[in-house]
Amino acid sequence: MPRFFFPLLLLPALGLAQPEVNVGSKRFTESYILAEIVTRTVEAAGEARAVHQQGLGNTAILFTALKSGAIDVYPEYTGTVALELLGLKSVPGLAELNRELARHGLAAGVPLGFGNRYALAMLESRAGALGILRISDLAGHPALRLALSQEFLHRRDGWPALQQAYRLSFAEVRGLDHGLAYEALAGAQIDVIDVYSTDAKISRYRLRVLQDDRRFFPAYDAVLLYRADWPARYPKSWQALQDIAGGISTEQMMRMNAAAELSAESFPKIAGDYLAGRFARAGAEPQRERRSFLPALLGPDFWRLTMQHLMLVFASLGLGIAAGVPLGIWANRAPRARAWILGGAGVLQTMPSLALLAFLIAALDRIGTVPAIIALFLYSLLPIVRNTETGLSGVPRSLKDSATALGLEAGARLRLIELPLAARTILAGIKTSAVINVGTATIAAFIGAGGYGERIVAGLAVNDHALLLAGAVPAAVMALAVQWGFDALDRLLISPGLRQSGPPAG
Repeated sequence: MPRFFFPLLLLPALGLAQPEVNVGSKRFTESYILAEIVTRTVEAAGEARAVHQQGLGNTAILFTALKSGAIDVYPEYTGTVALELLGLKSVPGLAELNRELARHGLAAGVPLGFGNRYALAMLESRAGALGILRISDLAGHPALRLALSQEFLHRRDGWPALQQAYRLSFAEVRGLDHGLAYEALAGAQIDVIDVYSTDAKISRYRLRVLQDDRRFFPAYDAVLLYRADWPARYPKSWQALQDIAGGISTEQMMRMNAAAELSAESFPKIAGDYLAGRFARAGAEPQRERRSFLPALLGPDFWRLTMQHLMLVFASLGLGIAAGVPLGIWANRAPRARAWILGGAGVLQTMPSLALLAFLIAALDRIGTVPAIIALFLYSLLPIVRNTETGLSGVPRSLKDSATALGLEAGARLRLIELPLAARTILAGIKTSAVINVGTATIAAFIGAGGYGERIVAGLAVNDHALLLAGAVPAAVMALAVQWGFDALDRLLISPGLRQSGPPAG
């Protein structure tokens, strides 16, 4: 082999050895765009491979991810850092913020040049008819229907404190994803929503942003929140990020948000256009464009997301089989333990998926693939355990006695007689777990584990139905394919006599 081939053979290994910078983002348009700008800037510095961990849920999840090292940097706002993360009573300057953040091994820097405050908004026509100009005016209209984002409903500087400051009381306050709220408001399904001051849809939907007459909302200046040791580890990347400091005006940010939400442009394209100077000049208001389904479905991320989704499903299923079948055997052999085993698996199955993920993030102090696989593994247990126990219980007593009479020990009888006879029922439980896991795995995107949920989360952020379907449809197809695959295994592995004896439990 020619000598010059050896360095070429080493290139893949060198690529794998390249350090990786993980950039996080929250589940709303602006955070996606800013994180893509950071990702491209770091990538262009040539010092490390940058990976955008998209839509990692709320502030608490991002903060946990940053402290644990699962991500290195993400865009944040000074008001959120001070009031929500650090629990301060006011928003100090960066120097004071960094003194507080140092206790967590974190720092804030690279002011991006614009601020993005929370606000409440109504349709201009509705607010005008009721004579509402200020937030304090809402107190005179308790019948109004409020729909607020889940994070705003529960954060310290959100609805609870705002309600107390303005002494507001409403009969109906519901939680609604930020990306869906505008459509609901335009359709007169609700009356008041929370908005960000840089939202592109404020003018598009002709909304009236209510005056914060008691100055409740503090400054929310956009900055980067990062691990304190990150600039020293990646000095070139850090220097490259200094070049974007102060470079984004409020108007530019609104135009970039509009490009995503009204013109259906992708987040990477918007980031690239910004770095190329496209948004430096004011342009015509973008027209609403609908992304078509097929291009969204067959986008460049399709195979990456497919492999991630398959890995999540089958890694967790493998763990479920390894633990569930022995637990089912134990439940069958030990009547006293049966109720505890089946009851415990049932409790795990009934836990809300996001609550379980939040618990695992706190317990493991990390986000990403590992907590997602553990959560899916726990959800997969009940059908496997239950069907294993049921299948073994269905083996006729006469066959067991015959095996014992032939001199087979308990272990041999289980392996040679009982498990083969229960195989179809056990396989049905495994199939049920696999199909459930395909659907449940879509929530893994909320903690950065990838899969088709990435598209669903992004589609919710910009209210893009095509992008939502581009994540939901392949997940549904995968679930059907998994079911058909297990049906084929049933025909291949189970003898015709057992298949004819009746349908498997499941």
